[in-house]
Amino acid sequence: MTIGVGGSTTDIELKQLSDMTADIPPIGQTEYTARIKHAQQLMQDQGIAAMYVHAGTSLSYFTGTDWHPSERMVGAIIPARGTVEYISPVFEVGTLEQYMGVTGKVHGWQEHERPYDLFRKMLNAQGLTSGKIALDESCPFFISNGIALAAPLFEFVNADQITVPCRQIKSSHEIAIMQRVKDMTLEVHKAAARILRPGITVAEVEKFIHAAHIKVGAPAGSYFVIVLFGEDTAYPHGVKTPKTLEENDMVLIDTGCQFHGYISDITRTYVYGEPSSRQRHIWDIEKEAQAAAFNQAQVGSRCGDVDLAARACLEKYQLGPDYKLPGLPHRTGHGIGMDIHEWPYLNSGDNSSLAPGMCFSNEPMICIPGEFGIRLEDHFYMTEDGPKWFTEPSHSIDDPFGYEK
Repeated sequence: MTIGVGGSTTDIELKQLSDMTADIPPIGQTEYTARIKHAQQLMQDQGIAAMYVHAGTSLSYFTGTDWHPSERMVGAIIPARGTVEYISPVFEVGTLEQYMGVTGKVHGWQEHERPYDLFRKMLNAQGLTSGKIALDESCPFFISNGIALAAPLFEFVNADQITVPCRQIKSSHEIAIMQRVKDMTLEVHKAAARILRPGITVAEVEKFIHAAHIKVGAPAGSYFVIVLFGEDTAYPHGVKTPKTLEENDMVLIDTGCQFHGYISDITRTYVYGEPSSRQRHIWDIEKEAQAAAFNQAQVGSRCGDVDLAARACLEKYQLGPDYKLPGLPHRTGHGIGMDIHEWPYLNSGDNSSLAPGMCFSNEPMICIPGEFGIRLEDHFYMTEDGPKWFTEPSHSIDDPFGYEK
């Protein structure tokens, strides 16, 4: 029997989990101020007069203002020089002010009014009548189009030339938060493995993982969860009708939670019962490919070459090539932070250079249609001396969590 898999119950495991978050503070005003100054310097360097960040992740990143995007325009204008100002429906102004991290004047529009006209007036009031305005890349088309029609004297550009350089390099404080949220999910993984038994359903495991994430300190529980058994594991993001667990099934669990705005995303794959020689062989190849990607990830290396290193490893065993199956059907990894998938990406076409502070998943999954799939997903961050794991990779197929290593 695989070490650390099975033998316990949901009640026992939930009682053993406890809050892991008490000693890690959220991002504070000093860091938000530094982020805005960084963005303003980039705008000045590129001749951009102002940047609009829409409700969502970038608004939260730069201002600490958490607001869910909807059909109503809510966001902030960060000028290249000056202070942050917000735009919001009038009836939401009082609520928005309560959620502000970085305070600023709020300009309100009534329900019958076009917020895009107000946006233009806000720019004009700051002395801006023409020039480049960067729009948040997550800004919906109806808003970007409305702004462009209302302010035709401006040139609108993608704000990713500002947001990406800022957000892809994590501070030491961000790294500390990310380390903790990943530690939390790894403990949940260990607990989830112990509750497995023949006949358990995917829904039962998902429910437990959600409750376990709450116990370790994630108020919203699981940010996402994928649980797959047997042949279903060959489908990276799941199947319509998942099967229940049987003896000697491959088990794939991919899950994460959110803490202080940062996200974990860890996958473990192992066998409930005794691994066959086929399962063992493919599992070992997956671990080798993950290590090849990690070793390639050196400061100054091309992100795309990390992906190619994993694929080259798989090709040695007649898997692939490229995205062909049996093999790796998707990129080797993705950036992670406040969004679960963010820049840059570990795919063969990404020419970004690895730099200290970048954070990535490493998950060169092997899919064998009709049999099973194996995804070992851990994350690393770049230091001056190269990559460092947030979570140590699975030890072996017999002892995936390293209890007896």
